[in-house]
Amino acid sequence: MYIEDTGIENIVADLSLLDELMLKHDLVRAGQWDYERVTYDKKYVIKEGTYYLRIFGYTTDGDVDTRDAIMNLKKPVLGKYYYPHGVEYGESEIFPESLVKDCVLTLKAVNDALQPYNLKK
Repeated sequence: MYIEDTGIENIVADLSLLDELMLKHDLVRAGQWDYERVTYDKKYVIKEGTYYLRIFGYTTDGDVDTRDAIMNLKKPVLGKYYYPHGVEYGESEIFPESLVKDCVLTLKAVNDALQPYNLKK
């Protein structure tokens, strides 16, 4: 499920800054990256299952491996984890209202924190 109208998809920022600010909001990059892309995850384990709020980013300028990259963030997505297949984002998924509400609040806080550093103005 894409989460619309967050402003996140309009942010362009330095990778090191993103790593720091995302972590403050429980969004972890960990091993989810390659030389051009990153994924920040916030994991939710609730009675209905395991869910991930994900923010993807890509660079056209730099190298994630060297931590010298300007990242373009994409539209956030919420998915449900199914063992052993992975995370599903399909429109047929049901997401608890309280989970969606927390994700929206997290994304608003991230957007507000990143706005002063947004290189796309």
